[in-house]
Amino acid sequence: MIVILHNIRSNHNVGSIFRTADAAGCAKLYLCGITPAPIDRFGLPNKALAKVALGAEKTVVWEQVKSTLAALEKLKQEGYTIIALEQDKRATSLFNIEAVHKLIAAKKDKVALVLGAEVGGLPPEILAQADVILEIPMRGKKESLNVAVAFGITAYALTPTLSPREGV
Repeated sequence: MIVILHNIRSNHNVGSIFRTADAAGCAKLYLCGITPAPIDRFGLPNKALAKVALGAEKTVVWEQVKSTLAALEKLKQEGYTIIALEQDKRATSLFNIEAVHKLIAAKKDKVALVLGAEVGGLPPEILAQADVILEIPMRGKKESLNVAVAFGITAYALTPTLSPREGV
């Protein structure tokens, strides 16, 4: 699974996503827009991100890309199924396992999961590029989860149908 992070501001959230991506066997992270990277613009380590990632920033392949749409377009051309995680009227519950696994099985591990900014989520132009939109049902009074927590739930819900990355 490839993971695309769209304008996620928090070093802590990105570090946590790196750590979970490593644990779940994700192949690559695309850090798009303002999403912080493990190395800053001066070539120095991002200590805040590294503190949470606990070394996963060195084991998970990552690439910094300015445009999320350009990254999605590239992945679509390579045959990836684009899955957006977002609350949307078109969304399917992550726990509709049969539908989700059927979709993934058709692409033979070529799955890209896109996650949006902490507050604003994914904008309509990115949702329009998704082959499927998944959501995690909310049962309490809060309307959403922290993006890193939502990624962890989703990564592990999707991974039974995916092969682990090589070397994991």
